[in-house]
Amino acid sequence: MTTNQNTRTLGSTGPSVFPLGLGCMGMSALYGEADRAESVATIHAYLDAVPEGASALLDTGDFYGMGHNEMLIGEALRSAPAAAAERALISVKFGALRTVEGGFTGYDGRPAAVRNFLAYSLQRLGRDHIDVYRIARVDPDVPIEETVGAIAEAVQAGHVRHIGLSEVGADTLRRAAAVAPISDLQIEYSLISRGIEAEILPTARELGIGVTAYGVLSRGLISGHFSRDRELAPGDFRGMSPRFQGENLQRNLDLVDALRKVAEDKGVSVAQTAIAWVLSRGEDIVPLVGARRRDRLAEALGAMTVELTAADLAAIEEAVPAGAAAGERYPEAQMAHLDSEH
Repeated sequence: MTTNQNTRTLGSTGPSVFPLGLGCMGMSALYGEADRAESVATIHAYLDAVPEGASALLDTGDFYGMGHNEMLIGEALRSAPAAAAERALISVKFGALRTVEGGFTGYDGRPAAVRNFLAYSLQRLGRDHIDVYRIARVDPDVPIEETVGAIAEAVQAGHVRHIGLSEVGADTLRRAAAVAPISDLQIEYSLISRGIEAEILPTARELGIGVTAYGVLSRGLISGHFSRDRELAPGDFRGMSPRFQGENLQRNLDLVDALRKVAEDKGVSVAQTAIAWVLSRGEDIVPLVGARRRDRLAEALGAMTVELTAADLAAIEEAVPAGAAAGERYPEAQMAHLDSEH
C-alpha cells in the first residue's frame, strides 16, 4: 500500500490535512529541556515540507509548558514566510488543570471553562480562530454533551472551525457525535498500543470520525533510537512510564530489535517502518509525529514513501504482535483519567 498522497481528511466533516501531523508537545514539556531555536526551525521545516494546497497540522495543548507551546507555535508562524504560515492548521487540547510546580490536578470541561481556555489560547497563538478544539480528557463531573455543546457555540461564533475529541471510548464518542459534528478523535495508536482496534476505531468509522494517532513511536520507545542503558533527563515523564521501567523496558526493546530486522530488510529505519504501519491502517488515520529536531522530522517524513506489501505487514505483525507490549501506556493514576480505557 502506498501512502504518499498529499492529503487525508479528518473524518467526514473535518478538514483535509497533510498525511503526517506534527505533535509539538515535546518542544515545551515532558521530555526534558528542548532547544527553542531548533524547535522553531523544525516547525518551519515541517511547513516547508507540506505542499501547496495541503494543510500542515500542528498539534498542541494549552497546558504544554503552561502556555509555552502555544506561544512557541505563534512565534514560529509569525517568523515563517506568509505562504507557509497560511498552510498551518492548529489543533488544540484544553482542560487540564495544573499547579505552579507543574503537577496535574484534574480536568475542567464546564462550558464557562471552555470559553475561558479558548480565549487564552487565541491570545497566545495570535489567531482569531482555532482549527480543531478538543478537551484533553473527559471531565468526569461534566457530561460530554455540555463540553461539546460549548465548543459548538464557539464554532457558531467563528472562534473554532472543527470539534475534536481526545482519548474517549465508543459510548462517549456516540454521545458527543449526537450533539455536534466531530471531526476526529485524537488517541494513542501504534504497533504496541492497539487497543482502539476492538471497538473505538470501528465506532469512529461508523460515525464518520477520523483519527489523529499520537504516540506512533510510543514516545520514542519504538523509534529505533532508544538504547537499553539510556538515562533520562530530569523532568522527562518517561521516567515514570511503565513501559520504560526495568524488565518492561528490556522486553519492549526486544520487540524493537525484531522490528529492526524487518526494517533493515526493506532498507528503511525502524521509525519509518513504525510510522508507515500506522499510515497503512486507513486513509482516515493521520499519525502525529513528535519530532523536536529537523533530522528526526526528516526521518519521519521519509515514512510517507515506504510501501508496505502484504508480506511486509505480516513480518511486522510477527515481529510485534498485538498486545505484546510490556506495561501500561501511562502510570496508574493517569490511566484512571482515560475514558478510552473504561
